[in-house]
Amino acid sequence: MAEPAPAPQPRPTPEAPTLDFERPVVELERKIEELIRVSGGASELRPQIALLESRARALQQKIFAELTPWQKVQLSRHPARPYTLDYVERLFGDFVELHGDRRFADDPAIVGGFGTFEGKPLLILGHQKGRSTKEKVLRNFGQPKPEGYRKALRLMELAARTGRPIVCLIDTQGAYPGIDAEERGQAEAIAKNLEIMAGLPVPIVCAVIGEGGSGGALALGVANRILMLEYATYSVISPEGCASILWRDDNRKPDAAAAMKMTATDLQRLGIVDEVIPEAPGGAHRDHDRTAANLGEAVQRHLRELMAMGPEALRADRYRKFRHMGSFVESGDKGAATAT
Repeated sequence: MAEPAPAPQPRPTPEAPTLDFERPVVELERKIEELIRVSGGASELRPQIALLESRARALQQKIFAELTPWQKVQLSRHPARPYTLDYVERLFGDFVELHGDRRFADDPAIVGGFGTFEGKPLLILGHQKGRSTKEKVLRNFGQPKPEGYRKALRLMELAARTGRPIVCLIDTQGAYPGIDAEERGQAEAIAKNLEIMAGLPVPIVCAVIGEGGSGGALALGVANRILMLEYATYSVISPEGCASILWRDDNRKPDAAAAMKMTATDLQRLGIVDEVIPEAPGGAHRDHDRTAANLGEAVQRHLRELMAMGPEALRADRYRKFRHMGSFVESGDKGAATAT
């Protein structure tokens, strides 16, 4: 038997731009790095360095314990945040990317292919954004066109025929709203994915790893288990779009983010999300490897549970999940009653 190919070495976390609320922590960390550099390893400065490191950790914990929904939206969009291929590199072995919808073209905004996870074969699908300007244009800023969703559908049907579970990683501000996408049936492509995913006979686990926006995200989100990273968001519209519709004022996007209940903790409370996965301290962009390890552990746990279920049980489980999502209040003559 041939020896398995060695796993690729993880790339270092890219240099991260600093958000306003992160700045006090980042500035303190830079002072610590400078002190370490000039000390040259002198033992007499180690207690002072350790004290500053402790203060930096405490400050970071305080800031991140009090994040507003809008600040979490900013974290979900952080340009140094790990994308689908970053997780593929760290979690899934023997990945072979497949291309094209066999109708029109390939869409680089969605990547998909077969690989292994914990030694078992499966299908990996996900939205992919870019880092450099050239890659952002190539990936259409992570906004898929109909051919992207049809490619995903083709691969999911192939996975169903071969009995392989499916893992979907969601990270898009939404499907591409351009004229060419509408001409090629954007809405139909998304709707078809929803229909087919609901009836697939294999386990499906999806994880929102960044932005989960509108139907463009939901087209990969009809799953038995929906996971969400700690600072990811998931909503029917962006806070900017909501603010412009409701108040005609872009400055009210923080109010929209709070009202929309789009954060992981809110969505778990409402029954949309099954598990919130902790990120590395300071956000996923600070440590790709640690965040990927946390995600991998959760995916493994849920897949193990789902793999014990047969095709009909998987369909029924998916149906029950979506039927029981959400929370609402009914009011009438006899007062208000809350239902879930």
